[in-house]
Amino acid sequence: MGQPHRPKKGSKGYSPRVRANSQVPRMTSWPVGGDAPKIQGFAGYKAGMTHAVVTDYRPESLTSGQEVTVPVTVVEVPPMKVAAVRYYRETPYGLRTLGEQWAAETDKRLGARLPVPKAPKAFAADAAKVDDVRLLAYTQPKLVTGVPRKTPEIMELRVGGGDVAARIAFATEKLGKELTIADFTNVGQMIDVAAVTKGHGFKGAVPRWGVKLQGHKDSKNRRDASPLGPFQPRFIRAMKVPMPGQMGYHNRTEYNKRILKVGTDGAEITPAGGFLHYGVVRNNYILLHGSIPGPTKRLIRLREAARYTRGIEIAEPQIAYVSTASKQGR
Repeated sequence: MGQPHRPKKGSKGYSPRVRANSQVPRMTSWPVGGDAPKIQGFAGYKAGMTHAVVTDYRPESLTSGQEVTVPVTVVEVPPMKVAAVRYYRETPYGLRTLGEQWAAETDKRLGARLPVPKAPKAFAADAAKVDDVRLLAYTQPKLVTGVPRKTPEIMELRVGGGDVAARIAFATEKLGKELTIADFTNVGQMIDVAAVTKGHGFKGAVPRWGVKLQGHKDSKNRRDASPLGPFQPRFIRAMKVPMPGQMGYHNRTEYNKRILKVGTDGAEITPAGGFLHYGVVRNNYILLHGSIPGPTKRLIRLREAARYTRGIEIAEPQIAYVSTASKQGR
């Protein structure tokens, strides 16, 4: 008898902690969307962090309406290009691909990532059979001087909102064109951020799980976690026993990050001497309130907020100052 399929239970942050399959983070779900078709995702590169002085926009905060210093993350978001439009049909076994329409011209370096059809065939999508529409978009790391790679990363961006016919027309119109951060979101909105965290390799139970060191009378090894479990039952798969293993380089998603600023001139937020291990921001960028997963240069995927159901709407946060002091530690 086969095992029934069901959604995963529990926190992915606890166990198992395994290496991510790809440095391009996964998006396993998308929000429903609004009344009009729109792009629900984007991607960028983490440049670094700094701090800013903003007017506290949280009405229930003790410092509401006052200027406060907050940590901010700078994400460089150069334009993305649409390589293809993919159509899906909902089945009892999940989404199944109906077909896809490729652009006539794509980046030559995209062929190093996946096979690109030289003579794309036309595909006429029937709105009655299509349940989901997504764009196959790829990044342009050649525009970013802080990232050493030149081969684009390709990913799916869902087109949400409106009826299926409107989404098909919207996606077809974007085929082969560039997408900017303004096509995805604007200042003051909440978004979700996904990235692969910084990797630390194989680690023991003490740094990996934060368990206590054993006393000097307990055993010969102070950094051993604990016994693996009882003799009966004879398996430990269900036991929450802290074990050594991979630490870091995990796919993680952080929800509800506020966009404080969307800019086009990177010089206005680049610190003196450039960001550590990154350099100068030369493309469009966004300022996010708080920190996000991943080290510098890591690919960051952005998504329309999936869990933000209530809260305040901000037209534009009031930013009094963004620190451009040197981060070189001198």
